[in-house]
Amino acid sequence: MSATRSEYCVIACAEAWRDAGEILASPMGLIPSVGARLARLTFSPDLLLTDGEALLVRPDGTPEGWLPYRQHLTLVTSGRRHVMMGASQIDRHGNQNISCIGDWARPRRQLLGVRGAPVNTLNNPTSYWVPRHSRRVFVEKVDMVCGVGYDHADGAPHHRIPRVVSDLGVFDFGTPDHSMRLASLHPGVTVAQVREATGFELVVSDEVPYTREPTVRELELIREVIDPQGSRSREVGG
Repeated sequence: MSATRSEYCVIACAEAWRDAGEILASPMGLIPSVGARLARLTFSPDLLLTDGEALLVRPDGTPEGWLPYRQHLTLVTSGRRHVMMGASQIDRHGNQNISCIGDWARPRRQLLGVRGAPVNTLNNPTSYWVPRHSRRVFVEKVDMVCGVGYDHADGAPHHRIPRVVSDLGVFDFGTPDHSMRLASLHPGVTVAQVREATGFELVVSDEVPYTREPTVRELELIREVIDPQGSRSREVGG
């Protein structure tokens, strides 16, 4: 059973919650959601999943608990939540922009707005999912800081960016100055492709591993239980 590119992306997202314990997973986007549910069904059985409103849910979406807003905020501000957000722009230190393109005083394009990005990034671990890796997204400097990167966090106790997952690979900030590093390539992708699609100089080791293979059981869960309609392939082809 050979895995598709979208399934490698699911595995890379799921790994963000490996052995996380009883924390709240907040995936935003289809592939991160499939990844969080896969993690709950395999190596992170204590992971808490939410319907995005007021319920805790099982991987099949049926209710298993109540999450009032006050309790949700307690999880957020105590670092007991790991959110995976999107990014219209992200830079070498993990600053994220989802608000506007161009000067914020007169932007060329208005996007979502800052939303909860500052609270997320300063109060609990935040990873990112980018389905189309390009120089328009991976930029030298974001036009507006929404999600806070390592160079702006100023010692916030729960600030951490465990990983950035794109359709090309996985990235982290495990360098002395917290510059983005290429952690793994999805099979079929080259270092040259990633560098060409990135608008700043990535830290790249002499040998970059490939994103791990999904197990037979993981592929069965992805294809038959979590996403039998194959919606993941519409977000990332291949």
